[in-house]
Amino acid sequence: MNYFIGVDVGTTSTKAVLYDEHTNVIKRFSQSYPLFRHPNGMAEQDPTTIVNAVEKVIGDAAQQINFFKERLLAVAFSSANQSLILLDQAFRPQSRLITWADTRARHAANQLKRSALGRQLYVNTGTPIHPMSPLTKLLWLKEADPELLSQAAYIGDIKSYLFCRFFGTFKVDISIASCTGMMNINSGDWDPTALNLVGIRQEQLPEIVNGTYQATGLLPKAQARMGIPADTPFIYGAFDGALSNLGVGALKPDTVAITIGTSAAVRVITDHPVIDPHRRLFCYAVDNHSWVVGGPLNSGGDVYQWAVKHLVTPSAFANEQVDPYTLASRVISDVPAGAHGLLFLPFLGGERAPLWDANARGSFFGLNNLHTRADMLRAVMEGINMNIATVFKAVCDLVGQPKSITATGGFARSRVWRQMLADVLNCPVDIPESFESGCLGAVTMAMRSLNLVNSYQVVQNFIGEEDTYRPDPATVAIYQKYLPLFQQVEGLLSPAYSTIAQLQENGAK
Repeated sequence: MNYFIGVDVGTTSTKAVLYDEHTNVIKRFSQSYPLFRHPNGMAEQDPTTIVNAVEKVIGDAAQQINFFKERLLAVAFSSANQSLILLDQAFRPQSRLITWADTRARHAANQLKRSALGRQLYVNTGTPIHPMSPLTKLLWLKEADPELLSQAAYIGDIKSYLFCRFFGTFKVDISIASCTGMMNINSGDWDPTALNLVGIRQEQLPEIVNGTYQATGLLPKAQARMGIPADTPFIYGAFDGALSNLGVGALKPDTVAITIGTSAAVRVITDHPVIDPHRRLFCYAVDNHSWVVGGPLNSGGDVYQWAVKHLVTPSAFANEQVDPYTLASRVISDVPAGAHGLLFLPFLGGERAPLWDANARGSFFGLNNLHTRADMLRAVMEGINMNIATVFKAVCDLVGQPKSITATGGFARSRVWRQMLADVLNCPVDIPESFESGCLGAVTMAMRSLNLVNSYQVVQNFIGEEDTYRPDPATVAIYQKYLPLFQQVEGLLSPAYSTIAQLQENGAK
């Protein structure tokens, strides 16, 4: 028997899935680690902890393989994008890993976004101007800690750092590079205008390679810790969002993929770069020949978790002898669509698409003395879905109305949420059997790298059964009345977000 290991390096954990050569799941593995946060917007990780976690899950998966009789064909990688790490001449960390969730660059991002240069950089790179991007993080560091930045010999991300630790080479896949705000989407190389802005040289950045690129020759220490043959190919893969599309078979412009986990995203794959004239969406690479267009949202499952924590009392789910999320779903299902005229804007921690405003904040609109906690719970779930709908509409405006939607993520465990998504979007929603779409996408890319398949389309054979949720016409009619109001309120409140964010920041000091 031959095997693959798909690895997904995330914000709070690294997952690995051991597949056989037919992509049947043998076993899953996971290793968690902390995300260090501060009220000033800091969101960092310890790079050594992540290296240890990756080695651990690969090693755990490898223990299931009898290398005397069986073979590990490849290890393939998915990872979160838009991370930043400063390295010295020997590629040792000079900083913790600054993650996509870090918002300390918000003031630098706001200034750049309002400028003509900001618009040009968006056109050049396909990356919206926002504190999530390494471009604006470097611009912030240039102002906030110029000495630290000047001492950095190299600048990388979590995947280029991992591969450097494992193989002693400094490379990055085109998918991750395209998310930095510093890669020109037309040339496929680092953009001189972006590098000049932040004051770094191309030699300080990793070499850009295709996602199917193979690294071989594990360094002895890494090989010993993972317990796999040193000549095992490691495939660079892509960023998690692109591979999630690939892993659910959403490979054409007529199929939109929606992921709702801690955060959320709406994405569609095209065969050429597409730039949104309104700057609502990103355009990133999947590999050298395909591109993913869409929008990431901060407001996903974490907002729902906040609502359940504060609106469902412990005594209630203790009496019902169920977990709080199961109880919340029951409560929400008993409240009519529209939550008795209550809207919720889910921007608890700023928002990326469609606002691209790190200062955005959440709010209930329409609250009166007749509303209950049950109404508020439903409004929160509806607000998350309505926000997704605004990004979905932007994607449709750019590439056309899709024939189907495939949705994955932790939300898929809730039947109420699945149906609500179909009703709010007014489109059938397919829920695939497999939830680890990023790992499956990475393994599919590995199979293409090893010439075991001719096309990514083969993933359609691996997905398994799907559940389809069709919109209910009566509920759709209700949401069609609320969606324009949701967007109107969003627009009315936007000018006030910077003021309230500043007041909150001052209050936290």
